[in-house]
Amino acid sequence: MLKHLHIENYALIESLDIDLQDGFSVITGETGAGKSILLGAIGLLTGERADTSVIQNGKQRCMLEATFRPEGLGLEPFFIEEDLDYDPEECIIRRELTTGGKSRAFINDTPTTIATLKRLGSRLIDIHSQHQNLLLGQEDFQLSVLDAVATDPKLMHTYVTTYTRWNNTRKTLKQALANLEEGKKDEDYMRFLLTELTNFKPQPEEDETLQQQCYMLEHAQDIKVALMQGCGVLSEGDIPLTDALRQVRNLLSSVQKHFPQAEELMERVESCRIELQDIADTLESEGESIDYSPERLEELQSRLNTLYSLEQKHHVDTSEQLIAIMHQLEEQLSIMDNSEEYIKQLQQEETESRTLLDTLANSLTETRIKAAKKVEKDIVASLKSLGMPNVRFHVNFSNTEVPTPRGMDKVAFLFSANLGAPLQNISQVASGGETARVMLSLKALLSGTVCLPTIIFDEIDTGVSGHIAEAMAHIMQEMGQHGRQVISITHLPQIAALGKHHFKVWKEDTQTHTLSHISPLSQEERIAEIANMLSGSNVTTEAINNARALLGI
Repeated sequence: MLKHLHIENYALIESLDIDLQDGFSVITGETGAGKSILLGAIGLLTGERADTSVIQNGKQRCMLEATFRPEGLGLEPFFIEEDLDYDPEECIIRRELTTGGKSRAFINDTPTTIATLKRLGSRLIDIHSQHQNLLLGQEDFQLSVLDAVATDPKLMHTYVTTYTRWNNTRKTLKQALANLEEGKKDEDYMRFLLTELTNFKPQPEEDETLQQQCYMLEHAQDIKVALMQGCGVLSEGDIPLTDALRQVRNLLSSVQKHFPQAEELMERVESCRIELQDIADTLESEGESIDYSPERLEELQSRLNTLYSLEQKHHVDTSEQLIAIMHQLEEQLSIMDNSEEYIKQLQQEETESRTLLDTLANSLTETRIKAAKKVEKDIVASLKSLGMPNVRFHVNFSNTEVPTPRGMDKVAFLFSANLGAPLQNISQVASGGETARVMLSLKALLSGTVCLPTIIFDEIDTGVSGHIAEAMAHIMQEMGQHGRQVISITHLPQIAALGKHHFKVWKEDTQTHTLSHISPLSQEERIAEIANMLSGSNVTTEAINNARALLGI
């Protein structure tokens, strides 16, 4: 329920504070007094698009704030999901606009996105404008009415979950079949490529290894000569270096008693001798192992050329990349080899999901048919009370054949207001006044079956008058019972008189600009306002008496 509305610097409203109550409230005022401005402000609070032109001239910003009591609307999960503080007694929504184009939104003083504000706003306020009457001819709206009356959200949730699973499985199966078909075209070639790589067996870093080995074989003779000559310098000749170091060690040993430093020098010389001897042995061993082999060189060059050819063929630069392609081919072919089993599994899952989906869809259809009977009965009764004695209303069902996110039902609201006239789609035959009455009847029906938020009717009485208007007012009165809140913006005195609370929108001209105000009316003020609505600016005694009669005073 909307408890309080605060507006600053919005259009013609400089400052407004108004308290609202439950039950049936009416808002009246001259055309252009600012009723549409009020609705625009509420629309911004429910997430509508902001326009800086609504900021009052000369002001830097405007601020809109509404206080709601969310108790009974089942909003606690929403607040938990959005990480917002929840208080069943109070929820404050605030919207701020600046001339610089900035727009900020808050829920219980917590900054939030416009998308979140819109989601919450749609569950707090239902603004029924003449534009909304167009929804009556839309199938989604008609289905939502039946589902609301059916009041089985668990069944719908189960159906939606199953539909999602079935639809995803169907898409996966379709893609798997397409991949299999596409893969079969290239399977033989892929197997050829894999066999080629498997037989070659590329090794990590093989490019560099083969290049080094080929270089060594190409220069084997030069390498062998260099190694053997180096060995000779160290361990052969007139005075080999290793023997010379041994002599130095012996000379130091002879003076060790008289020269204390000799011991350390001996150790260093001996270390050098051992290292040089090890180098000489290694040079000799490596030199003896190197042999020039034209056959081995040819073998290595052939493998290197094959490696280069394979890398060029697969558009890669290294043997590691070639190995990766080999593994990729193995994986792709493995998938293809197992694809038939995978597809059979998907087909089974799709069949099982579809069977369950059909069962759930049939259950939905059954609940909707039951709900449709109630809708038909209640709507006809309501419309007859609204001056349509010959009205007929029927919900027509047909099957979609293919499951949809909403089930397998196609529905159409069929309508006839006159004797002998055939039932036709309501959007094609209902007049504006008839459509308004049907929508009011539907909202009244829904208010008795589900917990609706605050409902604001924007001139739903367009196209009706007299006792029909009075009957519509009685319906809105009933909708406002049991703690519910219904607000009607109206130009008809018959509706205004039946409001539990009455507010008037009016304009004031100052020296510099025009301001719009809204204020609650006392009993005497209500009499004057309704008398004015009856007779115009020239309020007569008869009009006042009629106003009193309408108010039951």
